[in-house]
Amino acid sequence: MKLNQVFQLLLVLIIPIGCVAQSDPNTEGVEAFKLGTFEVDGQHRLGIVLRDNLVIDLVSANTALQKNPGTSEISMPSDMLELIERYESGLKHRLYEIVNDLNHNNGLEGPGKSDFVYEASDLRALPPIMYPSKNMNAAVNFYTHACEGCTEEQLQARTQERQENRGVPYLFLKPTRGAIIGNGDDIVIPYGRDRIEWEVELAIVFGTEGKYISATRAYDHVFGYMVAMDVSDRGGRPPGGYGSGQDWFVGKGHDTFAPQGPWIVPKEFYGDPMERLHQSLVIDGVTVQEARAGDMIHNIPELIEYASSLITVFPGDVLQSGTSGGTGAGRVQRATGSGYLQAGETISATIEGIGTLTHSVVAEESVPDDLSGAQLPPVRSYRPPGN
Repeated sequence: MKLNQVFQLLLVLIIPIGCVAQSDPNTEGVEAFKLGTFEVDGQHRLGIVLRDNLVIDLVSANTALQKNPGTSEISMPSDMLELIERYESGLKHRLYEIVNDLNHNNGLEGPGKSDFVYEASDLRALPPIMYPSKNMNAAVNFYTHACEGCTEEQLQARTQERQENRGVPYLFLKPTRGAIIGNGDDIVIPYGRDRIEWEVELAIVFGTEGKYISATRAYDHVFGYMVAMDVSDRGGRPPGGYGSGQDWFVGKGHDTFAPQGPWIVPKEFYGDPMERLHQSLVIDGVTVQEARAGDMIHNIPELIEYASSLITVFPGDVLQSGTSGGTGAGRVQRATGSGYLQAGETISATIEGIGTLTHSVVAEESVPDDLSGAQLPPVRSYRPPGN
């Protein structure tokens, strides 16, 4: 075979493959979806969420798809961390194929609805990521939160002051397993703690490993976004012993104090959060927080650059971007007449385009009798009543 014949044969073999990869209908025009972890028949299962009310069991859907002639076999991830790690290396396109196939074959509703498609309301939503290796949080990252309870004139003055001297972000870590809960789980007020506040926040989920990620490259390392809350204990530590200042572990580390979910929106279906972020929080029907990205002191790319300058981020790690004014520190009055969370209240945090977390608030009524006294004591034991 002559050289030019070999070249022509290669063109015949190579060009169609390239064209298919670029114009494959299974990976174009896909309906926007979200990703979550759910309890299905007593088991933890990954789900593709469509229209905020349908959940596709990922493993079962993939098994069904692979029965189609010509469909390659791809193993499905065992949990969300693995899904995130594999998403950009081909798994994303399989998820696109599943969604397109169900839409094309009317498998989402009506007589042809597949038996692995569930109503979201029928399933228990678990934390989407069980569990991140790091849950990083930005403190006081909204101008309105930096001046809770201020007059309009005070807020303007404080905002100008912070704009002229922003410094670098302040980040802290919250625990993961134990603190992180899914949509619908109870937020538990620890025994004797009576100054519990709420904070709605955007949670950025990392998709790829990185260290010293510049703000200009920040979104390259993002997988997607969740709704989150940073529940906080403002009661502080008792007097005496080592340290008399703020105790961030007491303030942020209790069980159930890190709600996340209800699912993750992959970044290709959300866009730039600095352009569209709109977050709000409602307690028993009263809107106590509402903000947009323009209120942020440090934007999301800057937060990512700062966080990754301290520690390497890995797929599935979470960075929460902070909250706005309207927390209990601002003494927002509700039906309870309190500036803090109360047992029996219902709290809902919403980010437009992502979803809503809704939780009931309950309180621990007692602790075991055999504790030695080394536990964190009730706030009333070191705070004079009425103060």
